[in-house]
Amino acid sequence: MKPLVSRALIVLGALLVLVALNLAIVGKEHIKRSGEIVYLPLAPVDPRSLIQGDYMALRFAIVRDIESRGEKAASVAREGATAFAPVTLDDQRIASLASDTTPAPLKLRYRIRDGHVWLGTNAFFFEEGSTDRYAGARYGEFRVDRDSGEAVLVGLRSAALEPL
Repeated sequence: MKPLVSRALIVLGALLVLVALNLAIVGKEHIKRSGEIVYLPLAPVDPRSLIQGDYMALRFAIVRDIESRGEKAASVAREGATAFAPVTLDDQRIASLASDTTPAPLKLRYRIRDGHVWLGTNAFFFEEGSTDRYAGARYGEFRVDRDSGEAVLVGLRSAALEPL
């Protein structure tokens, strides 16, 4: 192959990657701006990472509920597959897994990773030295796209749903 053609293909490939990446970013930003606010109860863990800085590992109660109900096994048979969990919201917009008989106003998209339900994030990174600020986190604040069910974590909230 000629050097000019090779270079053109490399540039084209790089442009395609950049376009795809930017489209993904625009999509997430759209969800952050106009998605429905949903609070997911969490069970935080606060490990330290010398390489990555301070962060809080997140586990969501709804993930445990999905896995214990057996929806993972029933609706998703293989690694990387996508499914939807029916979710109800209380008056404070706190989400819980809907029962089979309750109509679900919202569906949350999840994937199977390493045999577990994955909502899209399992960590919240914060500035070094601000551990105490996030120690009281009890909810993850998400914005959820009604159409796709995609959830984007936008912050952490206290037990009183106050921003941290």
